[in-house]
Amino acid sequence: MKTYSPKAAELQAAWWVVDAEGLILGRLASVIAARLRGKDKPTYAPHMDGGDFVVIVNASKIRVTGTRLDSKMYVRHSGYPGGFRSEPLRQLLGRNPGRVIEKAIQGMLPKGALGHQIIRKLKVYPGANHPHASQQPRAWALGPATIGGSEG
Repeated sequence: MKTYSPKAAELQAAWWVVDAEGLILGRLASVIAARLRGKDKPTYAPHMDGGDFVVIVNASKIRVTGTRLDSKMYVRHSGYPGGFRSEPLRQLLGRNPGRVIEKAIQGMLPKGALGHQIIRKLKVYPGANHPHASQQPRAWALGPATIGGSEG
């Protein structure tokens, strides 16, 4: 018996739309990272990009649990003296809510060229409108019951 390895021509990418309103950030990110990677398909191969495109709308209405809004910091350094910058989650959500979701999902993807290729399939929009209607994306109903967590 031989091990099956998919060919690049055999892989089909579908388009999905997720409404992020009221969903918990980390739980949403883990489910979407698996779909971007293609782990839900029988043709999954860890060395290939066989995942689907995911469009996230209402990114500004996600939920964050606990004291994470003020305690979680996004840090970066330019490499120059005095180039350290930090920003709390609350401030980044107000300034660019899509970046918060992108960074959460990107941390769950492989590092390197494959991860860069996969993250390009993610489209995040702060409001309810998106410009991908011509791709005919299917609605992907995620709720607290499907990805865990509780209402409240």
